Amino acid sequence: MTDAYAKSRDRLIAQIERDVRDTRNFLGKDQLDPRVIEALRRTPRHEFVEDARQRADAYENRPLPIGHGQTISQPYIVAIMTDMLQLTPESTVLEIGTGCGYQTAILAQLAARVYSVEIVAALAKSAKARLARLGYRNVRVMQGDGRMGWAPEAPYDAIIATAAARETPVGLRDQVRPGGRMVIPLGAPHMAQSLVRLDKDEDGHWSEHCHLPVAFVPMTAS
Repeated sequence: MTDAYAKSRDRLIAQIERDVRDTRNFLGKDQLDPRVIEALRRTPRHEFVEDARQRADAYENRPLPIGHGQTISQPYIVAIMTDMLQLTPESTVLEIGTGCGYQTAILAQLAARVYSVEIVAALAKSAKARLARLGYRNVRVMQGDGRMGWAPEAPYDAIIATAAARETPVGLRDQVRPGGRMVIPLGAPHMAQSLVRLDKDEDGHWSEHCHLPVAFVPMTAS
């Protein structure tokens, strides 16, 4: 990576850390897991922005369009969602909504295995190729309806959804391992949405935590 990008990434990390402090009342903390911050610092976001005209904005703390009505998420949101998953090097993660693969790449640095489902075939194909080219070997990208999860590899230690649902899909709940968790934006499109962490205890009971106002593209059906 070029020095210019390295400086841009450092500025982005500093901005994320400020934003976390500013939203500590929502998050219940004023610092994220250092492993999450380091994963963001190492991830070349410019490689996930195909439009050359937008690469200059790759390290701005905002979402960018990636085509097909989808976006690459704001890095601050990526950071806090990843932190909420509480991943370990042994974790198996399911991601709903691969998009361009940016969030996937960050998960791959923190977990043992990452499975990612993308409903748009063109995005799934390009993300799979991009992640392979960049050397993320513990990732598998599948094209399909993410609302159904990915049963062949279930259960998962954590599930993350990068698109908003009106309510948590039952199929996703069933694929979380007892003791695991799910991070998902909930709410209708173009209306108030909340970022929610759902924890599943060892008896299969759920608890809900951390409401943060967000705006995500909707989870769509095939």
